[in-house]
Amino acid sequence: MSTSTIKLITGANAPLGDATSVKVAISCKHSPAELDVSCFMVGSDGKVSSDDYFVFYNQPADPGRIVQFTPQDKWNSEFIINLTALQSSKVQKCVFAITLDGPGTFADVKGCQITTETSLNKIVYEITEGNAETSLVLAELYLHSSGFKLRAVGKGFHGGLKPLAEAHGVNVAEEADTSSPPSPAAPTIQADQARSKAVSEIKAARSGAASSSASTAPSKINLNKIDLLKQKVAISLRKKNIDQQKARVAVIFDASGSMYALYEKGVVQRAFERVLAVAASMDDDGMMDVWFFASKSQRMKSVNENEYENYVKNTYPAPRLFGGLGAGNNEPLVMADIIKKYTQEEPSKMPTYIVFFSDGGIYETKKISKLLIDSSGQNIFWQFVGLGNADFGVLRKLDDLRGRVLDNADFFALDDLDQVSDEDLYDRLFNEYPQWLKDARAKGIISP
Repeated sequence: MSTSTIKLITGANAPLGDATSVKVAISCKHSPAELDVSCFMVGSDGKVSSDDYFVFYNQPADPGRIVQFTPQDKWNSEFIINLTALQSSKVQKCVFAITLDGPGTFADVKGCQITTETSLNKIVYEITEGNAETSLVLAELYLHSSGFKLRAVGKGFHGGLKPLAEAHGVNVAEEADTSSPPSPAAPTIQADQARSKAVSEIKAARSGAASSSASTAPSKINLNKIDLLKQKVAISLRKKNIDQQKARVAVIFDASGSMYALYEKGVVQRAFERVLAVAASMDDDGMMDVWFFASKSQRMKSVNENEYENYVKNTYPAPRLFGGLGAGNNEPLVMADIIKKYTQEEPSKMPTYIVFFSDGGIYETKKISKLLIDSSGQNIFWQFVGLGNADFGVLRKLDDLRGRVLDNADFFALDDLDQVSDEDLYDRLFNEYPQWLKDARAKGIISP
């Protein structure tokens, strides 16, 4: 049975029929900046009952997983709504909104629309009028006596995501004042103080419910992506009992030709942000070292958590056959440069934690094996992450690699990095690292 298409105008609504779940897609054809989409699960007062019911890029589901968010790329995202669970909840409606994460207004955005499709019909609402605002409430999904409906709203909102969230009852933390740059004389002390403060705040927030003397004031959501990710990193580090362990942190990205789509879709940028939160949480100076490699390799400028926006686009936009690093894979070249940096140029007894992303095509088994064996007595731990179901060669056989002083590497592959929750990713990133720390410390490779 084919479905009919209903094109809504502002203020109109359409029924969703007898569907038990629906996919709500938000997309645009052109935007001057990345788009942040969100869903506010509000009550009759138009407010969320708690911050847990604000679903967005770093809180991709509510506690009951009634609404689940999946980013597709920088201009396209989807929500899956469990209508059966929504009907039995206290949520009156789901409000879908979109915000420009960067310059411009919605007058500069083209082809912005929200779409949902059921067995009954396909509902499309396209914004055709330019709005000189930076946020936009697109539509509302609500329960009517005749069933669920989608209403087109198209209301502009000034000020970005923060005031939009606060208008729907979300408690948003104020961002730190960066108008006065830190004194260059004491960056390490200030970084340590900032980390200590962040860890203390996270611990206080997690233990507050169990403390009889805890404040009853609601905790506030911080909308900075890296700050939110750092909280999840801290939880994983505490679970592994390594939350006080400092390390030098680096990330390596495959920039071979087969990675092109992952760069274009923003997957590499999002992976970068997730690892940057690791560096911001446990690196000795809050900086993360970065390499890109293909046939050749290149060290990039180290980065801190305040420099995350559009880092990949501004640093290495996408693999290029000519003028770039080539189209092939040369893991030994970049691995040798990493070893050189941390053992010859900057020797230290501090652990070095490497996150190495690759989409496969690994064939230099002998050279990679030798580098891992040779570096096994050094202060370097290699965490390899495979992207997709590809040929990862020797990486899938690390546990069988003989001749090492100790096991200094781990590997896991993900079919789709964006489909893995932050919590699961961080738990997997720290799967074997704690044991390596213990073994390396016992052998005097790293400081006690």
